[in-house]
Amino acid sequence: GRGRPGQGLPLWQRLGVAALVAGAAGGLWLWLRAEKGRQRQARRRAELRALALGQGNFQLQDQEGRPRCKADFRGQWVLLYFGFTHCPDVCPEELGKLSRAVELLEQEPGLPPLQPLFITVDPERDDAAAMGRYLRDFHPRLLGLTGTPEEVRAAGSAYRVYASAGPRDEDGDYIVDHTVLIYLLGPDGLFLDYYGRSKSAQDIARSVRRHMDTYEPLPD
Repeated sequence: GRGRPGQGLPLWQRLGVAALVAGAAGGLWLWLRAEKGRQRQARRRAELRALALGQGNFQLQDQEGRPRCKADFRGQWVLLYFGFTHCPDVCPEELGKLSRAVELLEQEPGLPPLQPLFITVDPERDDAAAMGRYLRDFHPRLLGLTGTPEEVRAAGSAYRVYASAGPRDEDGDYIVDHTVLIYLLGPDGLFLDYYGRSKSAQDIARSVRRHMDTYEPLPD
């Protein structure tokens, strides 16, 4: 009977044909994987554009009394935390972790600078002077932002931060229940990631570094 096409080819030619077929299949697989990555990045850009989280501006002042708005930090990487200076344990722990993550990244040459920010959720007690005193225990570049209750509420709303003051004790003191997250903002000013209490400073630093390595500016 008649053999299959190519059956009579010399072995070296059959091996060459097999190699060409395998190469073409491998090239197609690599192209499909790259195309899938491009589509995933395009979807991510569209999601960030559509996502309201963190796109609103804010008008606050830092611990030196200087006016600050979100546009001041465009072009910079930002780690942002919302809390209050009378917080007994959680806020000091999170700000310490944030500060340590910034220090770890500062030790790596070639990385863009990272700006740490702290926005109060308790403007009644956290004026500029109180913020200045409190932040001395953390990273020297940590900026503390405060403002009127309306301004602070607007800033928190832009990041969907929950904050509610509890009942006052006999001394008039109170605790503010609030969202406990550290936010990462890219140079476009858009929210890129967040880190809960389970994340260590090392975890945060690794994640920020990955975002820096893969960052692509969003088209206008």
